[in-house]
Amino acid sequence: MKKTHPFDLSSATLHLLAMFFMLLDHSWARLLPSQEWMTCVGRLAFPIFAFMIVEGVHHTHDLTRYMKRMLLFALLSEIPFDLMYASTPFYPYHQNVLWTFLIALCGIRGIETVKKKQKKGLTVAASVGIVLGTSILSLICMTDYNMVGVFTVYVFYFFRGKRWWCYLGQFVTLWYLNVEILGGLCYVVEIMGVQLEIVQQGLALLALPIIWLYQGRKGYSSKWFQYFCYGFYPVHCLLISLLAKL
Repeated sequence: MKKTHPFDLSSATLHLLAMFFMLLDHSWARLLPSQEWMTCVGRLAFPIFAFMIVEGVHHTHDLTRYMKRMLLFALLSEIPFDLMYASTPFYPYHQNVLWTFLIALCGIRGIETVKKKQKKGLTVAASVGIVLGTSILSLICMTDYNMVGVFTVYVFYFFRGKRWWCYLGQFVTLWYLNVEILGGLCYVVEIMGVQLEIVQQGLALLALPIIWLYQGRKGYSSKWFQYFCYGFYPVHCLLISLLAKL
């Protein structure tokens, strides 16, 4: 019998953690703007979700069905997201994050199809083209996190594994995406007389140690839990938008 490490996080646990972090971030944005710690913690949500998208690709029995389910909930989430984000049922300038994940899934599907040709040069060239093409598409469609979001999914796709170079690749690329590209608000902290600047978005890298505790264990699994995880996104967006009007 395989021994389970005491800090081994299951897929179900990662989903619940990511949803909790996302709830904190969105609640801060619309309900509790003075509680800035909530959005700091919320930075951890997206990398975990992106990681789980890639795990979903490798564990699903039907990638097409997986993509159709993502499309369905992206459509169902758009009005609740617009209500939460812009207080209107139709806001074409920023689409919900499930579209970002769907675009990344389309890219991964394309790369996997090319891989089956078993021609290394073709695979590399096509992968580069697909990554760039889907990233630009997310920017044109103005999806949540746009290019950075799609790239984040690809980071976990290309650096999937438990080897040291996978961990290093994940850390370096996520650091570049979140600190160098997104940047933004900085906090100045003093440690032993030395002042350091911490980029708020850079706190997303704290998701990596949590992700690395995952060893492939599925954990609790049922049909209702699966749809609870999907449904949580549009439902919490709708609830936050309603509470914001009270």
